[in-house]
Amino acid sequence: MLVGNKADLRHLRAVSTEDAKAFAERESTFFMETSALESMNVENAFTEVLTQIYRVVSKKALDIGDDPATLPKGQTINVGSRDDVSAVKKAGCCTS
Repeated sequence: MLVGNKADLRHLRAVSTEDAKAFAERESTFFMETSALESMNVENAFTEVLTQIYRVVSKKALDIGDDPATLPKGQTINVGSRDDVSAVKKAGCCTS
């Protein structure tokens, strides 16, 4: 996954969107641009990361089959609650 961050700073862009898309296509990877300042695609980027992780883990589980080292069927992994996300939003990502 390739994420172009700080998309709101267009005047400081080092790589064009077209070049980034072409690179991502050549590497067979997902590409998106984000901007925390403009609240653009930040949540979508995290959702995409989790979706890709799920796909990889699911594929590995299918490939492994009956390996006892795998998680039991139906077991879930909690990656946090909305309260956790709200606390981070209130505190901010860059506070000291």
